[in-house]
Amino acid sequence: TYGCLQGYPDGTYRGNRALSRYEFAAGLNACLKQIEALIANQPNRVSRQDFEALQRLAEDFRPELASLGTRVDKLESRTAFLEQHQFSSTTKLNGEVIIGVSEVFGNKVALTGSRIPNSSTANINEAAVINDRVRLNFDTSFTGKDRLRTRLQARNFTPFNTAITGTNMTRLGFDNNDSNDTAFLSRLQYRFPLGKKGQVFLEAIGGELDDDIYSFNTLFQPSGSGAISRFGRFNPIYRQSGEGTGAVLNYDISKQLGLSLGYLVPKASTAANGGGNYASDPRPGFGLFNGSYVGMGQLAFRADSFNLGLTYAHAYNKLNSGLNVEASTGSVFANAPFGNFDTSSDQYSVEASLRLSPKFVISGWGGYTRAIQEVGGSNKADIWNYAVTLGFPDFGKKGNLLGFVFGMPPKVTSNDLKTREDKNTAYHVEGFYRYRVGSSNVYVTPGLLVIFNPEHNDNNDTQYVGTLRTTFNF
Repeated sequence: TYGCLQGYPDGTYRGNRALSRYEFAAGLNACLKQIEALIANQPNRVSRQDFEALQRLAEDFRPELASLGTRVDKLESRTAFLEQHQFSSTTKLNGEVIIGVSEVFGNKVALTGSRIPNSSTANINEAAVINDRVRLNFDTSFTGKDRLRTRLQARNFTPFNTAITGTNMTRLGFDNNDSNDTAFLSRLQYRFPLGKKGQVFLEAIGGELDDDIYSFNTLFQPSGSGAISRFGRFNPIYRQSGEGTGAVLNYDISKQLGLSLGYLVPKASTAANGGGNYASDPRPGFGLFNGSYVGMGQLAFRADSFNLGLTYAHAYNKLNSGLNVEASTGSVFANAPFGNFDTSSDQYSVEASLRLSPKFVISGWGGYTRAIQEVGGSNKADIWNYAVTLGFPDFGKKGNLLGFVFGMPPKVTSNDLKTREDKNTAYHVEGFYRYRVGSSNVYVTPGLLVIFNPEHNDNNDTQYVGTLRTTFNF
């Protein structure tokens, strides 16, 4: 009669469930306010009988009505406190902490080429190590559609690279050479929309192509919750930038077809210019357009259950740039097919993923690189790599992931420098199980990585890397 009750916020009355006294009191309170307004404006509209009925109800539900007032007062007080003490009205803080216990197993350190290990070859130091990485992201939005990301990072890590195992094929997915847990600014990125179909990423510090361009291996991509190995996360072509400076554009040609273009300049190594950045160093051989760089283009078809991509990258790696041709995922020869000389490369790859069911996804890629020696000679080399991944999301319970990777790390199949060809074939086999602890944001991931014929040398002993990774997200 008086328009008192409007139902729940979703517009329903939920008539199939019991009504609590507090819920009735909330409705009664709304009705009393409506009647008060009517009496003030239209005193003759409310009948005396209805008014007396409301009075009786108000008396019967006096404790509940009083409690509602108390609850509202407390809520207003808490809201005022949060507004006064919140970190920022525009900036959100999120973070990730990874603690990993890892150990590498095998007899001898791997040798490159087809040399036969002998008694003088060093043994692998089979000692368990604890590694950690901490990231704090400060995400700021000025329009609601953009994002300025400022990331602080600290890491203490002993990578299983050539210094430990004789090969980079045993590297883990979240490793690096940082070993002192010193916090530093590792990412400064601004993302904003370009019209209704485009999105631009401006990378000032720490830009990575796999973060800005779709890599077709989303279950395995995250360093804290995906594959345990460096090679198993995604196609090495997306690592060409290192942690660089530049820009990326993603543009939706249609609902299912997208184009990505990117240009990044890597951070220079300490040997090159004291740990600076190529983009900010004006000396000859550096700068935004005069030093090492990578340009990438990708055409991606993305449907509900099937995704297909064609990717091309042209890279120029200067001496001591901190980068190599295959971004430290392949053999020594694949990463530096001509030794320590400036090298350019044209890289082509095809990627695909197929979701056969909500709990089974198969992905894979194949890549070809044409490398050219730019200084000290004009040699050329062909490099190939491929991988297949099997992902089982929510295996056991929601949030878990069972994953497998099989592939061939980058291999030099032909080289004008015959002494730097890979004569045999290495195989990458990996399995891991990411387990979600309860309903929290804590994940424990045991995993095993096996490299057969490391360095594409079948005279080398098989190497094993066991890892127990614990990830905390907040």
